[in-house]
Amino acid sequence: MSNFTRREFLKTGLAAGTLAVTGTLPLIAQRQTATDFVTLGRSGVKVTRLAFGTGSFSGQVQRDLGQDGFTRLVRYAYDRGIRFFETAESYTEMHKMLGIALNGISRESYQLMSKVTTRDGENPQQKFDELRKLANTEYFDIMLLHWQHVGTWPTDTFHWQDAILEAESKKVVVSHGASVHGLPALRRVPGNKWLDVAMIRMNHKGKSMDAEDYATQGLGNVPEVVEHVKEARKEGMGIISMKLIGEGIFNREDRRKAMKFAFKNAGVDCVTVGYKNTAEIDEAIENLNTALA
Repeated sequence: MSNFTRREFLKTGLAAGTLAVTGTLPLIAQRQTATDFVTLGRSGVKVTRLAFGTGSFSGQVQRDLGQDGFTRLVRYAYDRGIRFFETAESYTEMHKMLGIALNGISRESYQLMSKVTTRDGENPQQKFDELRKLANTEYFDIMLLHWQHVGTWPTDTFHWQDAILEAESKKVVVSHGASVHGLPALRRVPGNKWLDVAMIRMNHKGKSMDAEDYATQGLGNVPEVVEHVKEARKEGMGIISMKLIGEGIFNREDRRKAMKFAFKNAGVDCVTVGYKNTAEIDEAIENLNTALA
């Protein structure tokens, strides 16, 4: 018997043995990556683990690129597999810039999240329509109540919560949630039946994370934040983390550690990072791929 024939015989025999014992072929675990689509809890919305954020210093970093530079960056991220883009009403001009950057790309191929400022006296439906027009989109996959920073936010924002549910009935919003700042606001996330998605600040050092004072210049309470994230996920919420690179002050090693901490320690579903060049996109993908390995 030739060596080739012997090898083929052994391989065939091994496969047959496996089938005889287990009834199926052995499964190889598929490696998780930054650009896999994951479901954000009970929202049902599928997004890539890594998102493209447009709010670095309230969007100043992205606006400074100019429309052409920003469009090239968005298209680069899309081509690298990032298909989740997020912005906010308070990120001046970013809805419009993002809408231009994504123009011509199949809307079904990416997910878009907006965050609305919950001011008194506003007409929510008019605001949603205004943001949709600026972003050149018929719908938002996720609409968040932006910057909820007091413990009474769940009752303070009833008007906006009901308005988002109405927008969902009209299919101009698919799902909803809130972004929170400060421990009093974060403590109201677990147990909140309205929330499908929560956006929570997260990194291993506590930089720009939640403390008793939402505006503290000190470090946040990392263990308590992680505890609330895990509670919310157990209840079926999707968790998106922000402030992953400490508002841009972390070095390469800390950026790696922050990415690993968010997914392996806190167990978030998705992270959003703001970029100013293609190298930062490449690094974020690499850091997340490494964290998931």
